[in-house]
Amino acid sequence: MSDIEQAPPGVDSTVPSPARMYDYILGGKANFEVDREAVKTVRAHMPDLEDAAWANRGFLQRSVAWLADQGIRQFIDIGAGLPTGNNTHDAVQKVAPDARVLYVDNDPLVEIHAKALLEGVEGTAFITADFRDPEGLLGHEETQAMIDFTRPVALLMVTVTHFVSDEDDPWGLVQRYVSRVAPGSYVALSAISSDRQVSEELGQVTAVYARSSSGGAYPRPRADIERFFTGLEIVPPYPGAPAEVCHLGVWGAEDPDEADSDGSRLGYAAVARKPE
Repeated sequence: MSDIEQAPPGVDSTVPSPARMYDYILGGKANFEVDREAVKTVRAHMPDLEDAAWANRGFLQRSVAWLADQGIRQFIDIGAGLPTGNNTHDAVQKVAPDARVLYVDNDPLVEIHAKALLEGVEGTAFITADFRDPEGLLGHEETQAMIDFTRPVALLMVTVTHFVSDEDDPWGLVQRYVSRVAPGSYVALSAISSDRQVSEELGQVTAVYARSSSGGAYPRPRADIERFFTGLEIVPPYPGAPAEVCHLGVWGAEDPDEADSDGSRLGYAAVARKPE
């Protein structure tokens, strides 16, 4: 049962929110009945939903730790979602205590919870901004105060692009972000795929998200997800692997074969570097 049945000011508890749905899938309590019902509908058509969510969470945690190992000390987590166990700053600052993490989301409930969580935590901040507005997000006064754009930055775009329609050109949006960061910066990106999914079942899932605060969800085939890394140098997801996108849970896994589950195969992920 959620502990926020009374919605805070500015939060609409009558419309499902992808951030709150994700929170519920991961066992959190920052969600409403409308979110839980939406997840139940999605789960009926996507039985490996929880497995996929945890595989994606694992990708985030392992990739940011790896990036910190490479010397990256600035992270912008776009579409960060609601706080849950081992957040980005937790994973990063275990490796590099001096690293800075800027969280970004456009959900008002995320702002409420994130600011409470981050109070007194050095090297972290939160801003309310939308992935679809790179200039506004990167030009935000908090972003400018926290991030030195003359030095490499890690842009985290974890399960955010599939909420942007083709008409809004998510590939162009990613390129606009990349154009603003220094050479040697990285993009860590994951997205749900339409591969391996029955079109009728997928249609039922996307219908749920069409009624959510995101306005829609757009799973894409592998080739379209690979386009997000145009002009970037993809790094191998684990030693001995080719430098290419992989399924969600495989990136950085100690045992890639064991991690290659049905849920992991619901999406793709990669980490890529902006060349000098």
